[in-house]
Amino acid sequence: MRKELAIHKGERKKFRAVFSRLGKKMNFKGYSEETILLSNIVDADTNKLVTDHIWFSYSKAFEKINLTSGCILEFDARVKTYKKGYINTRYRMNNQSLDFKLSHPTKIRKIEV
Repeated sequence: MRKELAIHKGERKKFRAVFSRLGKKMNFKGYSEETILLSNIVDADTNKLVTDHIWFSYSKAFEKINLTSGCILEFDARVKTYKKGYINTRYRMNNQSLDFKLSHPTKIRKIEV
């Protein structure tokens, strides 16, 4: 569980992260969708590490930025809860737990160091 994110549940805050790489996932309709992996996410106000990594969809806002491995990004995002784990209703298996994520990234910009 991401305890540092749990403190700010429901808030919209500014974060900084390091771009790691692009990836792919299957969306709910079965089509391939590009994703982006950010690592070392810190709260921009306190400079405190909130999570080690996070995945986002590779949206047009990220596409506009010339991303290179190791570049630092700053963005606003909302802290939300989500259920992670596996459910199988046929065999009554429920291994879900509650965790926290960042959603709806906006004001994405590349930080020059």
